[in-house]
Amino acid sequence: MTTTDLPAADIDALYATHLTTLKQRADTALARGGFDHLLIPSGSLHYQLFDDRDYAYAVNPQFKAWLPLTRVPDSWVVYTPGQRPKVIFHQPFDYWHVVPGAPSGWWVEHFDIHIIRKPEEALALLPGPATRCAMLGEPQSALGEYVPNNPDAVIQYLEYHRAYKTPYEIALMRQAQRLAVPGHRSAEAAFREGKSEFGIHMAYCSAVGQDVGELPYHNIVTLNEHAAVLHYTQLDRSAPDPSRSFLIDAGASFHGYASDITRSYAFDRSSEFQALINAVDVAQIGMGQGVRAGVDYRQLHVNAHLTLMGILKDFGVIKVSPEAALATGVSAAFFPHGLGHPIGLQVHDVAGFAESDRGGKIPRPQGHPYLRMTRVLEPGMVVTIEPGLYFIDMLLQEVKQNGHASSVNWARVEAFRPYGGIRIEDEVHCTEDDPENLTRPAFAEVR
Repeated sequence: MTTTDLPAADIDALYATHLTTLKQRADTALARGGFDHLLIPSGSLHYQLFDDRDYAYAVNPQFKAWLPLTRVPDSWVVYTPGQRPKVIFHQPFDYWHVVPGAPSGWWVEHFDIHIIRKPEEALALLPGPATRCAMLGEPQSALGEYVPNNPDAVIQYLEYHRAYKTPYEIALMRQAQRLAVPGHRSAEAAFREGKSEFGIHMAYCSAVGQDVGELPYHNIVTLNEHAAVLHYTQLDRSAPDPSRSFLIDAGASFHGYASDITRSYAFDRSSEFQALINAVDVAQIGMGQGVRAGVDYRQLHVNAHLTLMGILKDFGVIKVSPEAALATGVSAAFFPHGLGHPIGLQVHDVAGFAESDRGGKIPRPQGHPYLRMTRVLEPGMVVTIEPGLYFIDMLLQEVKQNGHASSVNWARVEAFRPYGGIRIEDEVHCTEDDPENLTRPAFAEVR
């Protein structure tokens, strides 16, 4: 999928408004921090110790907020309030590697662009003195007297407001969904053909047209019991016999914005495990409908525990009420992670706990240490909704050790253990009105 899938006039207008928003945010952030200039390096290559091989390059997310550029190390965005922003674009003389093409696209008319051939040539183009600059980046991006200082007042303001996606960002995030869905369709087909985890992963990458260096995170591709490992990335080369279940957590990148989608399947569509998947799927859609302005995400998470425990009660896996399972920690053994997280320029996007744009942290609910979002939902926010049910030996053993063995029907647990677990994940946009599920329409487009 290319930018031509987005009407040029539409993306141009959306980007112009997006850039205006970024300038306004930068103006306020710089004033709060007492700085005159904002410098954002794209980042540099990191080389392995005792070797001349570099690690996979990851662009500074602060940089790609301004530009749809993700593969231009040693470049810069320079912004001074009241002035036209500047891009210092590193286009080296290099016959060892592919050199970035000339700057082009919907963003170029909004910047003064300066081409440099060596990283140190940026020094003559950076505003001074360096002490008056807020420089956001990694230590490796230091250049002469310009050293990243990442001032708290600036970072807190910019990251807090990054939670509110502009219409331009929402458009790119929709495209990231559409890119990922053919991969999910191909992965399911490969599972039903009896392919290994590695084979399924390769089918996904081929359909998406992105490899591990381009995908927003390492694909989680699990068969059978491996679905009980939340971040399983081992990718066995041999398929199990039989393949009973399949969980895939995989996304795609589009101009720096990520999608993050999870689906679960049973090989036997008539099995009880597929019925359990179907129940979680219906519940997940309902949870997504709760992404509304003014709703505390922490409460959504707690409500998800109650809903999922209701499903386990209906399937005979637990013997106690959902409320009792939540109060005793039994629910956390089956649903040990958070309901979701902010998403955008980063998969686990920033400021999920921010109390305000001046700092502070909103605590997680007691007993829920892995929740990644504690803010009240507001229009413009995009979050994942990813409930899960798992049969994890380590956590189930803790239920027994904690004196709650009688809350669980262990025969039912044994029946489901070979399937590992279930997770279903969509991205949901909080609006002024009904929530917008960004993921499900993309699946409806690709049958």
